[in-house]
Amino acid sequence: MSMFVDQAKIRIEAGNGGDGAVSFHREKYVAAGGPDGGDGGKGGDIVFVADDHFSSLISFRYQRKYVAENGQPGAAKRCTGKSAPDLVIKVPRGTVIREQETGRVIADISGDEPVVICKGGRGGKGNQHFASSTRQVPRFAKPGFDGEKMNVILELKLLADVGLVGFPNVGKSTLISVVSAAKPKIANYHFTTLEPVLGVVKLDDERSFVMADIPGLIEGAADGAGLGHAFLRHVERCRLIVHVLDVSGCEARDPIEDFETINRELANFSEDLSKCPQIVAANKSDLADEEQIARLREYITGKGLPFYVISAATVQGTKALIDEIAKTLETLPPVKRFEPEEIPEEMRKPANDRSFTIEIDEDGVFQVDAPWMEPIMRTVNPDDWSSLQYFERVLRSSGIIDKLEQMGAKEGDTVSIGGVEFDYVD
Repeated sequence: MSMFVDQAKIRIEAGNGGDGAVSFHREKYVAAGGPDGGDGGKGGDIVFVADDHFSSLISFRYQRKYVAENGQPGAAKRCTGKSAPDLVIKVPRGTVIREQETGRVIADISGDEPVVICKGGRGGKGNQHFASSTRQVPRFAKPGFDGEKMNVILELKLLADVGLVGFPNVGKSTLISVVSAAKPKIANYHFTTLEPVLGVVKLDDERSFVMADIPGLIEGAADGAGLGHAFLRHVERCRLIVHVLDVSGCEARDPIEDFETINRELANFSEDLSKCPQIVAANKSDLADEEQIARLREYITGKGLPFYVISAATVQGTKALIDEIAKTLETLPPVKRFEPEEIPEEMRKPANDRSFTIEIDEDGVFQVDAPWMEPIMRTVNPDDWSSLQYFERVLRSSGIIDKLEQMGAKEGDTVSIGGVEFDYVD
């Protein structure tokens, strides 16, 4: 039996934009053709979409990295490079995507519309854009921009209207199988259901609701004991909780104690859950005596909760329970959606982040660490004066030259940026 996978950590990387091209017009009878290098294409986006054929995140256990293609570089004759296709990742409906580092919600894939999570980089400009009256032979182009990259956590939260909670073996699987089309595996041992079973309960042609058998909780689940946490996560979205109790006590358990234990677990896990409306179903009534049922009825109704006596195995009382559930759902707000959260100000990296560090190694070389410079280094032509001028302007505007001066760099000293070495010139 497959374990229900409800959480996965993956890395997603949108494609980088293609580099702009350095090219000059070559044509018979045209003396000095101008620059005609085309722009690079856009990198592919990473797009998530809900797919109802998936019910768990198991496939993300085997593939952890998803990388979209890069845009093609520009070409001669002002040809723009081809943009890369988007990488579409299909997930079960109800998957919440969080950023791993901050835990913030980026998207809730519950609707039908595709959601772009990482944008592909724009293509770089070709040298056709850099011609001017004074610079008629630009021998440089702009590099493509990097695509967005991030580590994310996928969490599956079931989109069920009604969650059945209760200790293992109280008869939740049996109940869901008799009131809906779901056919769960039913066996007489604890922790039978390792996979939440979803059943659609049809009331008539127009109305239906989704019921989920939330796998058996154990004490300490809210503290992560056993399989607890993973399961509690699935109750979070339910609009209504049906608390199934074994009124017969045939497993030497006290249903009142069970009721209190499970409600404690729910409250420990989430305040919202503890406030979720509840209907109590006293199951296995065919095996109980009047006294047992009366004792439980008095206790539950004393708490102001609706109380239904049923026997899922013999379908006794189940219709009345389903009618009550349907009536209650009509009065409740729709299934909870998780709204995307803003990045906290202190975590926000400026889009044009030009931070750098400089260290002097044992050979006296000034090592500049500036990842954003790497694409620029790719397009600098050391044999072209205007290209070097552009490079120097970038070094000045970013503050790298000022910092080198502060650190005592002198004419002739070696400076290394991204593995490229050059002599410092005052």
